[in-house]
Amino acid sequence: MEAAEPLEAPGTGSRHFAAAASALLDAPGASPAAVAPTSAPSSTAASASTQAAASGAAASGAAAAGSSAYVSSRTSGSSWTAGGTIARTTGRVFFTVTTGSDAGRNASCTGTAVTSANKSVVITAGHCVKLNGAFHANWVFVPGYDQGDRPDGTWPATTLLTTSQWNSGENMNFDIAAAVVAPQGGRSLTEVVGGQGVAFNQPRGRQTYAFGYPAGAPYDGSRLVYCSGRTFDDYLSSEDQGLSCGMTGGSSGGPWLLNFNQSTGGGMVNSVNSFKYNFAPSWMFGPYFGAEAEAVYNTAQNTGLS
Repeated sequence: MEAAEPLEAPGTGSRHFAAAASALLDAPGASPAAVAPTSAPSSTAASASTQAAASGAAASGAAAAGSSAYVSSRTSGSSWTAGGTIARTTGRVFFTVTTGSDAGRNASCTGTAVTSANKSVVITAGHCVKLNGAFHANWVFVPGYDQGDRPDGTWPATTLLTTSQWNSGENMNFDIAAAVVAPQGGRSLTEVVGGQGVAFNQPRGRQTYAFGYPAGAPYDGSRLVYCSGRTFDDYLSSEDQGLSCGMTGGSSGGPWLLNFNQSTGGGMVNSVNSFKYNFAPSWMFGPYFGAEAEAVYNTAQNTGLS
């Protein structure tokens, strides 16, 4: 999954990527850190159409979370049908590749709205914002995407950030990125959809739930899919963690969550879908969220909105 699955990006229209920057920062101390998830608050300030969409999605999520939908603690790829916060905060990412043999082609990844100071941060993979030395264009986030429906709208990025290691050499150990998206209708992203928590410098080998919108066969990118199980270390060629997972291209950038609550759909983002080995298609690998990931997150949440 080193390259996003090329797909036609619906509805990007005249929206264009406004600014790009890399997180060339001194890494903070490597002590464990975590930010709790936030729920999407109701708001009377929303427009009628946005409010109706948000209310409908919230009601659907609440009903699903309280339903008898089965959630497996060990699966290599199942459709997520239990609703909840994860169904609203996870979404498809669409963009245009700007360099290399795929220049000019539209592609897709997955991203997640997370709790942040500016209420506007999406966490994804480094190659979902920059590949072959150039940042992507026309970058938008569609939270809650479901079979073509966009219940909470389309959110264009104003700033894209990645780790210094991915920015300078596309080091797979640091395939981590964040986007800051512009407010829509006077409201910021997590004011509309809520936000997952984030966690850094956590112990390895924990029970993890991974989500994404795989678009390569046998999937088509239309539904949210999840994998779950205990992670393991990659002893081959990276410092990543692995998870038994059959998701395909398009799921890149999707969240790996610790302390995931199956009933509410909330948890702590602690990695993202990054890559697979050709000889081991049933294993997904994701970068360790250490000081470098924390630096990107902090830069993103302190970025002003435009």
